[in-house]
Amino acid sequence: MNRNLDARLTIESAPAVRATRTRYKVVAFCVALAMITYLDRACISTLAKEIRASLSLSEGQMGMVFSAFALAYAAFEIPTAWWADRAGTRNVLTRIVLWWSTFTIATAAAFNYLSLLVIRFLFGAGEAGAWPSAARTFSRWIPRSERGKVQGIFFAGAHLAGGVTPFLVIFLLDYLHWRTIFVLFGAMGFVWAVVWWLWFRDDPEGHTAVNAPELARITAGREPGASHHGGAEYWRRLATHPNIWALCLMYFANSYAFYFCITWLPTYLEVKHGVAAASLGLLAGLPLLLSVLGDLFGGIATDWAVAAFGPRIGRCAVGGSAYMLSASAMFLAAVSPSGVGAAMGIAVAVAASMFTLGAAWGTCLDIGGNHAGVVSAAMNTSGQVGSVLCPIVVIWVKDRTHDWNAPLVLIGVLFLVGAVGWALIDPRRKVFDEPQEETR
Repeated sequence: MNRNLDARLTIESAPAVRATRTRYKVVAFCVALAMITYLDRACISTLAKEIRASLSLSEGQMGMVFSAFALAYAAFEIPTAWWADRAGTRNVLTRIVLWWSTFTIATAAAFNYLSLLVIRFLFGAGEAGAWPSAARTFSRWIPRSERGKVQGIFFAGAHLAGGVTPFLVIFLLDYLHWRTIFVLFGAMGFVWAVVWWLWFRDDPEGHTAVNAPELARITAGREPGASHHGGAEYWRRLATHPNIWALCLMYFANSYAFYFCITWLPTYLEVKHGVAAASLGLLAGLPLLLSVLGDLFGGIATDWAVAAFGPRIGRCAVGGSAYMLSASAMFLAAVSPSGVGAAMGIAVAVAASMFTLGAAWGTCLDIGGNHAGVVSAAMNTSGQVGSVLCPIVVIWVKDRTHDWNAPLVLIGVLFLVGAVGWALIDPRRKVFDEPQEETR
């Protein structure tokens, strides 16, 4: 008799037993992971001025450094997520965090443009797959009815850390060299990796802290044990499924806009609007701080809408409407005459796009099943392509138009294209684990 059946029998025979809440500790671990990720990832934009001065880098070279991370992240995202789907996220996430923490610290040792470029590329290669691995973890540990909320909480932690990072870095610069800050931030990941590996198990069935009632709640409606595919047919389904293409079209704008915030936004506010250093930390961190509310309420909204109206409206209508708001706010930011107005417009646009993250990653769990890691990685890879292009394209558009606001207009257009992507997604159509004729 398998443990799932044992769990159901136990809960029927002993209804007074209260379910444990071990899954929430798993969520807490993943939120901490997200926060450390963004702490390490976002600090370089705030330190860009000091790094450029120390290493004699041009704006274009700094843009290439930003893009090197995203390029490696995009290249290794799907392979790492496929590995996590097959091998489990306990070992894979441990390796990821140890790797990226090592290269966060190694950033402090950069001595010229080429060394920094290589270090940041290796940083991106190591961090690739972190968030799809978290999605894979949620697909095994979180009941379907809670997945949107949990994804919202996960991203809220990431964006809270990203929003606080400019304040923290500016404060630390009064006492520490920029190189020391990278060492300090990188060390945090080693602590997380050790505790995670010792405590976590890939499935709730294997964790002694999960009792039968909680296990029954987690596994109700969950996909059966992983049925991993390989070969040409597996990758053909992934590459040609219409939901994958629509997800990628949609997610490109989200990551492109976000990457602008963690790379060039401080420079934009300082150069275009003359924002003083005293206000720069607040205004540069505002999009990520406001995104925390977008993450939380977006996760709640998509779960509620799915329960009330079904997955198509619950995921796609929520996502598409938020993208239209993002486009409008970004266009307003581009015509704002003041730095505060521009920062507010950008913050609203980015927060509205982050409102969709629960719906976007929830859709990946809906259509991915036991392959949620690979499906979410495919979507996130498209986002990383946007991240690769953003730092370079921003400078190219700015130089061609001689206007720092032109890149904002482009971001607004991308959000409109992303809204079209949302209209094309159907969360009821699985990518794997169902006959083709049942996906109509």
